[in-house]
Amino acid sequence: MGTEGKSSEGPAEATPDGVRAGVAIHGTGNCPVVAASNAHDGPITGVNWTHAGDTHTEEFRARDPDAVEDAEGVPSASSVIDLGSERVYRYDRPDDGACACRIIEELDCPIADARAEDGVLLLTLHLPDLERLRDVVSALDGVVERVEVRYLVHGATGGDELSDRTLVDRGRLTDRQCEVLRTAYRMGYFERPRDANASAVADALDIAPSTFAEHLAAAQRKLLEETLAGN
Repeated sequence: MGTEGKSSEGPAEATPDGVRAGVAIHGTGNCPVVAASNAHDGPITGVNWTHAGDTHTEEFRARDPDAVEDAEGVPSASSVIDLGSERVYRYDRPDDGACACRIIEELDCPIADARAEDGVLLLTLHLPDLERLRDVVSALDGVVERVEVRYLVHGATGGDELSDRTLVDRGRLTDRQCEVLRTAYRMGYFERPRDANASAVADALDIAPSTFAEHLAAAQRKLLEETLAGN
């Protein structure tokens, strides 16, 4: 029997209903990377881990080696490689089963990105649906102090053109960095040509121009890291 007139294409694949979630985990307790981030200037990034026998090994990147090496109350970190602007470290500790990342992975939820800042573990998760996010929060209940969903992005809704959606997590900015950005924006610092220069914005904030530049650079770096993540 011939196949003329029949399409060789199968049924169109349904658009997935997945979500991208940014989760902040407070009070992890037993995570040395999170503990070290309390003394670190800016986020500790590139956090990943592996398990061998009863040992849990965590690797991460830090811009401030002194903060990591002088951190109190955490295991001694071994330096792996110096990358110039960052240094890669590793911690080895017993695998006690109370690791927040390990608990999430046991739900068949890979962690897309992990970082630590100011004593908070910040994770990016790609989940098949909102129910799985509820599972994650429930599994961490009683193990950590608090789980905060900082942002939630749904995937494209279908059609020939897929949307490129990026939701910036303003929670990564300090209150002062938000104030600097807000004031600079309202005064027209980002307009072309500018309605206000750096000195004018700094005067409005009652800070030195050099301090304004530092806050602005730090805030822009965080926003760009979030916007360009995965690109």
